[in-house]
Amino acid sequence: MTLANFVFAVQVPRILARASRPRVLTTGLALTMVGMVWFSRLDLHTPYVRGVALPMVLIGAGQGLVLAPLTSSGVDGVAAADAGAASGLVNTVHQIGSALSLSVLTAAAASVSTSHGVAGIAARSGAALTGSAVLLALALAATLTLIVPTRTRPYERSL
Repeated sequence: MTLANFVFAVQVPRILARASRPRVLTTGLALTMVGMVWFSRLDLHTPYVRGVALPMVLIGAGQGLVLAPLTSSGVDGVAAADAGAASGLVNTVHQIGSALSLSVLTAAAASVSTSHGVAGIAARSGAALTGSAVLLALALAATLTLIVPTRTRPYERSL
């Protein structure tokens, strides 16, 4: 996952020279979501390569494509005097979103009432991974609703 993330992240400037930022962002989110949906189907008898390694490659590739375009979309159109504050706000929201998501997913995993032992751990992990896929679907929907339309029409700069 980390290797795929790195490989795609360093290619983002080249990719952005050929494709729009919203397209790269939505592609990355879609790859991450597909990888997480695939990963969430994991059970006790799933082979490692098919059930863990391949979905994690998709997740890493998607994450590599997402971070830079997401950050730049967060500060797009901001006046130069406010760029530092906007960048700080984007990074703060990244951190808060991560903590909030982890809390929601931990609660989802804890709500699964099942047996103890390995089967219980697998069921709770599956709930958290499915919740991750749902959160990624919501992120993709928000991107398609909030970011993509604003990039297809010119924005007005304040004087």
